[in-house]
Amino acid sequence: MPSHSASPAPVRFGYWTPIFGGWLRNIADEQTPVSFSHLAEIARTAEQGGFDVTLIPELSLNDIKGVQAPSLDAWSIAAGLAAVTERIELLAAVRPGFHNPFLTAKQAATIDEISGGRFTLNVVSAWWAEEAKQYGGLFSAHDDRYARTAEWVRVLRGLWSSTPFAFEGDYYRTEGTYLEPKPQRIPRIYAGGESEAGRTAITGFADAYLTHGGTVEEVGEKIADMRRRAAEAGRAPFEAFGMAAYAIVRDSEEEALAEVERITDVRTGAAYGSYQDFVSKSKLDVQVDLKEYSVSNRGLRPNLVGTPDQVAERILRFSEVGVETLLLQFSPHLPELQRFAEEVIPRVRRLESLRAAA
Repeated sequence: MPSHSASPAPVRFGYWTPIFGGWLRNIADEQTPVSFSHLAEIARTAEQGGFDVTLIPELSLNDIKGVQAPSLDAWSIAAGLAAVTERIELLAAVRPGFHNPFLTAKQAATIDEISGGRFTLNVVSAWWAEEAKQYGGLFSAHDDRYARTAEWVRVLRGLWSSTPFAFEGDYYRTEGTYLEPKPQRIPRIYAGGESEAGRTAITGFADAYLTHGGTVEEVGEKIADMRRRAAEAGRAPFEAFGMAAYAIVRDSEEEALAEVERITDVRTGAAYGSYQDFVSKSKLDVQVDLKEYSVSNRGLRPNLVGTPDQVAERILRFSEVGVETLLLQFSPHLPELQRFAEEVIPRVRRLESLRAAA
């Protein structure tokens, strides 16, 4: 697929904050403690190693290890990381069906102040009915969730930019709300979705588009489609496109492929309780089998698996079809993130320099 431009922007490297203790449904102990101290250590290491952003996922039940396993609150973690980091962007996931937009706007402005303007949001319309049942979240029909999300974002942006803010919509209303202090800048809104309703809504409200892991061809087609939708809607182009991926970097390709076999060995007792909810309540554009589901967010589909040179070269192919931000998962998270920072990021930067000079 041809490049969007002669010189794509440098890749921004991001990672998922492991609030669940890891990303593998077949591996019980990934040596990734569910503790703030460990997450803070990961964040500081990532910042020093050249990572630009961390996505902090939001699920009150543990989708990876099973509903009885621990998971931490995304927004509490975001506030904590804001206080112990200096540069990295803090991208917190948020589900409108679980959050009052007026209080959320206040919380976001507060975390933005703690971080010095580094706070952004990944707006997720939700997919897990059992979690909504246990935690009192709103969980309406698929397309209605996106309609609510679009209005919810309008309320946030209004509160961040106007005082007092008055609004009357289908889901939310206020005669006039004061919100001070306001964020240092309006936080960027990221969102992802694959259904027709999702892509249409996201075109209307999001600044940046995120996707699960996919092949270069699959992701390139999604990005081209979202660019077309933005142009047809007469809106400004999306500011960024991001993709989730799970990275395995080893000294040899054989070692990397052996690790793939180990972590995708589907066994009885693995944490697949949410699988049917995921495939039935989401409108996916690819079929996800149980083996692929054994790694979070279709992470193996981009095939960032191999030697440092192989992984770096594959990253450049995604860059050429428009992927500007990579949101990576690792296991064990901390040492593999360090390995990636030391062995892959410098190679990508060298390849980008050669590409720019060509």
